[in-house]
Amino acid sequence: MVSLLRKSMRWAITVSLISAFIACILSVSSQTVLRGMSWGGGMMVLLMIVAIGIGFDMLGIAATAASEKPLHAMAAQKIPGAKEAIGIVRRADQFSNFCNDVVGDISGVISGAVAVAVVASFVISFPEWKLSSGVVDIVLVSLISALTVGGKALGKTLSIHYSNQIIFRVGRFFYWINRQFRLSLFHVKSNKKRKRKRGVIRAPRTD
Repeated sequence: MVSLLRKSMRWAITVSLISAFIACILSVSSQTVLRGMSWGGGMMVLLMIVAIGIGFDMLGIAATAASEKPLHAMAAQKIPGAKEAIGIVRRADQFSNFCNDVVGDISGVISGAVAVAVVASFVISFPEWKLSSGVVDIVLVSLISALTVGGKALGKTLSIHYSNQIIFRVGRFFYWINRQFRLSLFHVKSNKKRKRKRGVIRAPRTD
């Protein structure tokens, strides 16, 4: 119990620092990219961020719903990516935490910042309409919320029903990464049982 809490605490601290670092970088970079961009371009960036959040949410749910048994059958046939997929399933708590919480929260923070920039650009682009930034902001936030919730609802259904197929595709991706950069991300080693020779006990001879 104590070792489990220590392991969970280390992971929680690590993932918190990583999420803060990534959020800071993406927030600054998104603001830099959006400077001088039209509201249409900003809207495309916003939709892309929402799609990324939905996609990673699907991956996190698929990792928790997948089972090892069919993946072991693939690994026995030495299919590339099967061992990495097994590693993802065995670390489903950490993988889903990163996909659902880290990427999900970062997507929410970045989408909020991008939405503010899009609203400001939209109001400036159409001064003759005499739009209120508050009204446009409410409409845009409602639209993005509807797309996010609806997309995640659809993604959850697909992730649960096709969890093994999705995780296997992710395992193939990590297999390619490991081969290209000589890493061992989510790679599990096969446990080969050593064959022990059994000694033959012979009965004593009688003369």
